[in-house]
Amino acid sequence: MPTTLSTTDTAPERDVFWERYKKEVMAVLILALLAVAGYGGYRLYSDRQANAAATLLASAKTAPDFQKVISDYPATPSGGSAYLLLADAQRNEKKFSEANTTLQTFLDKFPKHELVGTARLAIAGNLEALGKKDEALVAYQRLVAGDPHGFTAPVALYTQIHLLKEKKQIEEARRVCETIMTQYRESRLAPDAAYQLRLLKVDNGPKSSPSPAATAPPAAAPSAPPAAQSVAPAAPPAPKTSQPPKKP
Repeated sequence: MPTTLSTTDTAPERDVFWERYKKEVMAVLILALLAVAGYGGYRLYSDRQANAAATLLASAKTAPDFQKVISDYPATPSGGSAYLLLADAQRNEKKFSEANTTLQTFLDKFPKHELVGTARLAIAGNLEALGKKDEALVAYQRLVAGDPHGFTAPVALYTQIHLLKEKKQIEEARRVCETIMTQYRESRLAPDAAYQLRLLKVDNGPKSSPSPAATAPPAAAPSAPPAAQSVAPAAPPAPKTSQPPKKP
């Protein structure tokens, strides 16, 4: 018959295992506890940092205020939002190049931020304000290609229309309008795109030849009537003065 081990038989084996591996087991437990404690402390610290940053950002009004949030809490969500608000303040001061530098720093530090599309859209708008319209057009196109389902995509598309019209690229402008109407039909810009498409068709429709009546020279104006002549009767000649007869 196969022999079975009783509880008393396995007890020595457990004792041997514990004596042999207790240091390793204790070390693993200590590391696990330290990891849990460290994560808890980090979460507590992060939460406090995030709350403090949010409080400071809520009271920020000027560019120096936003810069303070960035410098004091650079890794917090509020720090990321402060970059966008700082760039907006710089744009309002017509500092378009500085605003784009701020926005690019935001993109480098927060590539997964939910407002990345907004930052890219603002960069393109600043390029346009600087007169760099070709660069702005490329920036709008890259934004749509990189995030076609983002909420900024129809805005970036619609903004391309006037730039393409200025470049006399009418067919491309029409295609942009049609793309908005088909792929973003739920967007508020879809009706505006339809209106722009109608304008493009009217502006570039076939030119109708003028009718013969339109090309005929205008009829000569009637000559002025001759000056009216007086119809009053001529005055009678003055009577001759009678001479008295000479005496003989």
